[in-house]
This record gives sequence, structure tokens and C-alpha cells, in this order.
Amino acid sequence: MTLLSLEALTRRFQGLIAVDNVSLAIEGGGVHAVIGPNGAGKTTLFNLISGLVLPTAGRMSFSGHDVTRLPPERRAALGIGRTFQNIRMFATMTVLENVLTGLHTRTSAGLPGVLLRLPGFRAEERRAVDRAREALALVGLGEKADRRAGGLSYGDQRRLEIARAMAPSPRLLLLDEPAAGMNPAETEALAALIRQIAAAETTVLLVEHDMGFVMDISDRVSVLNFGRLIFDGPPATARQDAQVIEAYLGQKVAARLQQGARAGVRGA
Repeated sequence: MTLLSLEALTRRFQGLIAVDNVSLAIEGGGVHAVIGPNGAGKTTLFNLISGLVLPTAGRMSFSGHDVTRLPPERRAALGIGRTFQNIRMFATMTVLENVLTGLHTRTSAGLPGVLLRLPGFRAEERRAVDRAREALALVGLGEKADRRAGGLSYGDQRRLEIARAMAPSPRLLLLDEPAAGMNPAETEALAALIRQIAAAETTVLLVEHDMGFVMDISDRVSVLNFGRLIFDGPPATARQDAQVIEAYLGQKVAARLQQGARAGVRGA
């Protein structure tokens, strides 16, 4: 079943076309990666999906809702969560407080209830804290809930961002370069966490430059080049696709590889 549908999605920035007529279906369940060379339009595509920028043309639907012009908070309320390429957190707040900020779309108490701490607000606050602790336990930070977020290691800060995005129980989780800056052990642990999230019925859509990481955990790969979608299919097929090879390695190298492959077939 299609969870997210992009139809001829385009975004222009003055004379630059960052995303060019992209049509893509993200099926519910599993891990779907968006890859491509630097400047291919990957982060702009994520910004379009999450609502940080609006499309110049095209249409987008999520879980049967037309979200093309919806603001980010409305999309979050529908079930789209996101992390960012650069870590964004409140360093002086506790780990738990950081995760609680991700639950603002799930709370409904008005200003009088908050100021007077009415029973309805207190009950909602308890539920939010319980959910935040569940999200921290999911990413392995349960015992660090009361620590100052700025004192966490780099890898734990990445996990904290994922916990904050997961706290509202999104149906679609966008991860923008989650493994950036991680050492091999942290990357391996992150891969296990992403598989766990996907197994719990949250669809994961990620942008990542680490091709080994992508090929290891992805069920499907979409490749962008100069804003255009040039491939969409299984990771194993992407490795052998001529357009993908050319986008990453250049036309001359791709041609040599193809000539070598043909020579190998003739020699066999």
C-alpha cells in the first residue's frame, strides 16, 4: 500500500531547478533510501516532503491526504517525523525535555490549563513523559533521560534526535544522513536501530552518503541526479545500473566499466 505519493514534484529556486518533475511512491513498511551525488536534490526533496519548502509544481499525498500545501506542523500531526543533517537540539535542556519538545503536536491543553496546571493538563503531561521515556528506551538512552543533552556523545546526540522524531509515533520517519560523522561501531548500532524501527511498522525514508550502510539496510533505493529521478528499485539492481554508475563515477569511468563487463561476457 502506498503511504507517500509524489506526482511530478518540482522545486525551483530562481534559475535553479533543485527537484525536477519527480514522481515516486513510498510503500508502507521497510526502509527506502534516497541517494545521489552532492547537489542532486536529496535534502530539498526531504524539505518538500516535510513541508519546510513548498513545491513550485506537482502534488503530494500522504496516507490518502493531499499535503501539498500543508505546513510542517500539520504534516507532523498526520504522522511524518524527521531528523536533520545537522544536529538540532536544546543543549542546556535534559535528554527527556528534548524528546518532550517533539510531542507538541500530540498535546491539546490550552494556556489556562497549563498555567493553572488543571487535572486535564497534568494527565496529558504524564502521558507525554511516559511516551518520551518509551522513545528513549527504544534508542538506548533510557538511563540518560535526566542528563544534559549537550553532554552526550555525538552518537548519542544522533540517537536523541531519532527519539524525539519517534516520540509522536510517526508512520513515516525521514532520516537525513543519520550516519554522518559516526564511527563504524556507532554506524552498525544505528543500522540495527533502523531495522528495529522499520520492523515496528514505521516506514523509514533516509538520505545517506555511506553506500555500504544504504545497501545493507535498504529494501528499495531511489537515485536522484541534478534533481531528476534516474533510478527506483532494489539496491542490488542499483549497483549495476548504467545511469547510477555514471552519476557517481562520471561518464568516462562508467563507459570503461561497461566495456570491461562486455569483454568479460565475451571471454566467458
